[in-house]
Amino acid sequence: MAIQLIKSDLTIEAWKPKKPLARLSDGGGLFLLASRVPGRRHAWRLDYTFEMKRQTISLGVYPKVTLALARTKALKLQQLVAEGINPSVDRQEKKTAILARLEEERRALTGEAPKNSFEDVARRWYETRKSDWMDSHGNRVIRRLEIHVFPQIGRKPIASIEPPDVLEACRRLQKKGTIETAHRALEHTSNVFCFGVGEGLLKADPCRDLKNLLQKHRPTHFAAITDPKELAELIRATRTYQGTAAVYAALQLMPMLFLRPGELRHARWDDFDLDNGQWLVPSECMKRLKQEKIDGDEHYVPLARQAVCILEGLWQLTGGRGFVFPGTGASSRPMSDSTLNKALRRMGYSEDAVTGHGFRATARTLLHERLCIDKDIIELQLAHEVSDANGRAYNRTEFVLQRQEMMQVWADYLDDLHDGRDDCKRTVIPS
Repeated sequence: MAIQLIKSDLTIEAWKPKKPLARLSDGGGLFLLASRVPGRRHAWRLDYTFEMKRQTISLGVYPKVTLALARTKALKLQQLVAEGINPSVDRQEKKTAILARLEEERRALTGEAPKNSFEDVARRWYETRKSDWMDSHGNRVIRRLEIHVFPQIGRKPIASIEPPDVLEACRRLQKKGTIETAHRALEHTSNVFCFGVGEGLLKADPCRDLKNLLQKHRPTHFAAITDPKELAELIRATRTYQGTAAVYAALQLMPMLFLRPGELRHARWDDFDLDNGQWLVPSECMKRLKQEKIDGDEHYVPLARQAVCILEGLWQLTGGRGFVFPGTGASSRPMSDSTLNKALRRMGYSEDAVTGHGFRATARTLLHERLCIDKDIIELQLAHEVSDANGRAYNRTEFVLQRQEMMQVWADYLDDLHDGRDDCKRTVIPS
């Protein structure tokens, strides 16, 4: 094939393409491609054959790339083809390497973790999952990784991390006595590795065989009183408590309604119907998954006569607006999450004896054992997930009448305990 068909740059300057994308060939696959738009620069191209496939690669635009320079570039690329190297692939690999180097320099300057390091992959995993979580839960997840995992393995390439690296990071927590946090950190770390497997960064999760190598976490339950006589003493103590009206009322309602402390603290007057003795707790205030909070139904809380009386008295003091249990000196926010437990401590009850959350266990135990109420109705009122077939039936029908009767019987039982009738027996309507 003839080469160097273009006599000189003067030939190019005199070239007047009759149509866009016309070619001025120099031979050997090198040609000048006319611009699509008249008046624009023409572009150098080189046709070559690699592995029996015809391919084209750009060499720049004229006159920035002169005829002589274009021929030099073409010769180098043809030499690569002769050596079994695809010029297009070679160029892309070099470009990728340059971009990777620049990205690493940028990350180093900004303090970001290296590309595809454990921390980098973990933050990408977190970004894909956080929309499924409540903000409070998501914040706990990323903080555990930032505090307990990233300092140990965060900067390492994720594909280079071995099981002993992860185990050492988790055992550091274990040595501090934070067994649950060690297991949580291992769980989050495993999720990050599984994400990395999905992205093709490594073959398998190195955490999969590590769980049994940590000390077993023995969960502790919230302290609760389940003996009727001890509960009677506590009820008497709450009814003589000297404090603000909101705290006093909350202490009376906490054992009576056995909601989670946070659900009680965030109660708003707009959610109550005292005339009909009911409270509809908004779904977003319940302990549920994020989507369930958005799509879920309100939680129905029947109010016994005693509860209505307490709330009516509090309504007279707060004006029935905003939060039922406002914070001290700040009606725009609820009382703090420590207020009720602090009140119990002032009454002489230690953290090992009783907690606000523990009243749920108190009600769950005594309603079933002392008042013989069907445990599934109790679980429904506790807003617990009931997984068996009967539980699903309860969730469909809600058993409103039985729950109303149960809540009244429970409030009457607490009055009986207060008055010293510890061995009284009450029954609820059959389920």
